[in-house]
Amino acid sequence: MKVFIVYAHPEPTSFNGALRDRAVDALTKAGHEVAVSDLYAEDFDPRAGRHDFETVADSVRFDYQAEQVVASEQDAFSPVLEREQDRLLWCDLLILQYPMWWGGMPAILKGWVDRVLAYKKFYDLDRRYENGVLKGRRVIMSITTGGTPERFSDGGMFGEIGPILHPIDHCILRYMGLEILDPFVAYAAGRVTPEDRAALLDTWEARLAEIAAG
Repeated sequence: MKVFIVYAHPEPTSFNGALRDRAVDALTKAGHEVAVSDLYAEDFDPRAGRHDFETVADSVRFDYQAEQVVASEQDAFSPVLEREQDRLLWCDLLILQYPMWWGGMPAILKGWVDRVLAYKKFYDLDRRYENGVLKGRRVIMSITTGGTPERFSDGGMFGEIGPILHPIDHCILRYMGLEILDPFVAYAAGRVTPEDRAALLDTWEARLAEIAAG
């Protein structure tokens, strides 16, 4: 299995970092190929712009989708985007590893989505959802939260995690044709005991083994 991990946390020693490291170690030892994009460490620019392209569709008025069309036709994305796009097309399993901030993904990861999932290369009117370019690949979100399970429950302060993740699930991942696996959520990761964090890492490794076996 070929696994692509997109990791979005500014602190290498965070629990997100530990989840990433456990995934890399476990999958590599099991004989799988793993590629990692560490967005903060690599200083990934979340801002879309002309720097994304080596072609120019219109030098007067900048239309991002129009520029994506030309770059897709001529294989003329910037080297950084080309690398990320190649990894997406290479992988069997995509792992998005990030902390939930303000009910969503960090801005750097949203910028990765905006820039990498280019129109005409990864989607158009005829290639979405069940006809998506990434059909046949799976994706799992591995997320940490500040809130406890009780706060992310039916009747809790934030409500259940499913509806919170729905815009990402339906409007990004499923839109691309990906098969969405149930997320792995480490609730209140910064508040639990070291023993609980160790147990979460073991559970994550077991989940990955189950995915690989399937």
